[in-house]
Amino acid sequence: MRPLADIRIIAIEQYGAGPFGSVHLADLGAEVIKIEEPRSGGDVGRYVPPYNHGEDSLFFETFNRGKRSLSLDLTTPAGRAVLDDLVRNADAVYSNLRGDVPAKIGITYPQLRHLNPAIVCCSLTGFGMTGPRAEQPGYDYILQGLAGWMELTGEPGGPPAKSGLSLVDYSGGLVAAICLLAGVHAARRDGVGMDCDVSLFDTAIAMLTYPAAWHLNAGFTPERTHHSAHPSLVPFQVFATADGWIVVGCAKEKFWRRLVAVLALPALDDPRFATFATRREHAAELLSLLDAAFATRTSARWLSLLEPAGVPSGPVNDVAAALRDPHTLARSLVVETDHPHYGTVRQVASPVRVGDDPPAYRRAPRRGEDLGYVADLLGYDEARVASLRSAGAFGEDKT
Repeated sequence: MRPLADIRIIAIEQYGAGPFGSVHLADLGAEVIKIEEPRSGGDVGRYVPPYNHGEDSLFFETFNRGKRSLSLDLTTPAGRAVLDDLVRNADAVYSNLRGDVPAKIGITYPQLRHLNPAIVCCSLTGFGMTGPRAEQPGYDYILQGLAGWMELTGEPGGPPAKSGLSLVDYSGGLVAAICLLAGVHAARRDGVGMDCDVSLFDTAIAMLTYPAAWHLNAGFTPERTHHSAHPSLVPFQVFATADGWIVVGCAKEKFWRRLVAVLALPALDDPRFATFATRREHAAELLSLLDAAFATRTSARWLSLLEPAGVPSGPVNDVAAALRDPHTLARSLVVETDHPHYGTVRQVASPVRVGDDPPAYRRAPRRGEDLGYVADLLGYDEARVASLRSAGAFGEDKT
């Protein structure tokens, strides 16, 4: 039995951030019933190019494996009645909508507790459900700019740059998943549910971590660093080699001593480079020596010397190299599912590992394909399903 096999989540979610959080819960065994709005064609992630076909896309597969899908028009009384029945039989309602929308469509705890006093309502929004930006849509790219990330990213003197991945979305999804699990734990203990107000903005600001603390307490002004250097530890950055780039980091004094031994440069045995503080003070002189040294050999040759010596280091891979890395394969981080259009879909696994049994991965659902499953779950007979269908609950015309 998977760790979360006894948790049922009603997910009113779309695109990236929300589905990224719930896909890990599904991988852990939670039953995630995805509500898709039929008039707009469901989750917009189904249509993300370039690898899309009809209502299927590899983007959607990535964020929705292991879930179930129900097309449900919540603007109709019949559709709302089905949602109410699901809430009565669920542990959580999970959404990623604009901050003012959960209350507008009636999925906050005060609006649902009459159906289920223990329901947990976890809302992942762009800016939270309070504050002056609550009604604004939140997107990863915008949040990276607003929270100061883009100003910190890139080479000094260059334009602001975003991360190569949607890290605000992904981090926000993981924070929401943690909040949901904490809420369900408390609700089972106390018998009372709650709202979980999670936002991408809060997540992005919180991830400023120690540079924020340095600024708030000591007036520190974060700046971009050459070659992605650490703001205080020297050396800890990328270095150009004869044929590429490697990352080398000395986060402890013992690593610096090991690096000096590998490089065997008499100039490094200098009091100016003896400690964290002095290496930072004389970073320009030190990095000039290191840049010249690393440029003399290939990346593979340097790593063959650094790794056995215990110096933290690694290649700067492209995505293809990262996915075929022997450690990626040894950790079973590429998984397969069967799909009626794409055949075998290969994608990356969840990093969440609990216990010894590997998760069983199932493809993402076709839109609305789990109506029969939900009908059985709620005890609907054929007459009840037909009545709901004719009333527009599932998006069909009432005629």
